[in-house]
Amino acid sequence: MIYLQLFWEYFKAGLFAIGGGMATIPFLTDISQRTGWFTLQELADMVAVSESTPGPIGVNVATYVGFRTAGVPGAVTAVFGLALPSVIIIIIVARFLKKFRDNKYVEMTFYGIRPASAGLITMAVFTLMRLCLFDIDALMRGDLSGFISPQSLLLFAVLMFLMRFRKTKKLHPLAFIAISAAAGVIFF
Repeated sequence: MIYLQLFWEYFKAGLFAIGGGMATIPFLTDISQRTGWFTLQELADMVAVSESTPGPIGVNVATYVGFRTAGVPGAVTAVFGLALPSVIIIIIVARFLKKFRDNKYVEMTFYGIRPASAGLITMAVFTLMRLCLFDIDALMRGDLSGFISPQSLLLFAVLMFLMRFRKTKKLHPLAFIAISAAAGVIFF
């Protein structure tokens, strides 16, 4: 039963997460809240690790959660569920795109997918900001002093500055990873 549930949850995430790995985060947040397989903090950690390792976020998280929930068969089941909708859609599109390439309805559909993808990615940004910069539990307890994580806010400010600096000085992307890793070791 757990394998069917893993497959179904990740199949839905794969089906509706148009726009890449970051677009799966709202669906992963929902899976976390409904199933209890992982906490939101663990999701933030998984996204951080997935961003610094090869492979898409969705696949890395599905592998981790599936393995943690039901071992190697669970990992395979979750990844298969996540990837299957993309495979099905690619096969359908490949068969019909040649025939309907210039169809105005196909063009409008692809044009309409763009805002949905942008909305999913925007939701992912807000979810990650909430998880990484703010302690919602402290706010719920009425502890306003612990609501904002000073270390996370400092790291956010430094990285934002470096991103602006990079535009003029060509700072290598690996520098961002090194700075983030060093700050994580020092502050957390």
